[in-house]
Amino acid sequence: MNAPWLLAAALVLAGGIAPGLWLASRGGPVERLFGLEVVGATGVLALLLLSRGFGQSSYLIVPLVVVLLAFAGTLVFTRLLRMRSR
Repeated sequence: MNAPWLLAAALVLAGGIAPGLWLASRGGPVERLFGLEVVGATGVLALLLLSRGFGQSSYLIVPLVVVLLAFAGTLVFTRLLRMRSR
């Protein structure tokens, strides 16, 4: 285990997930979409740092899947937002 990488992951989680969740739960649709993007990017970064901190390259599969799911979720949310605004 590598303590600096794990500390960086904890700081990213504390500093990025909370504001992103707050944005995703409040405000208008555009603010919610931005919150979704922030949580997705921060989560992937935290998972990459955790993978490096634990020294397991096999853990890199999880952030790859999360990136794909976050991208698909953003597309779905944007499409539903467009259909709702008509």
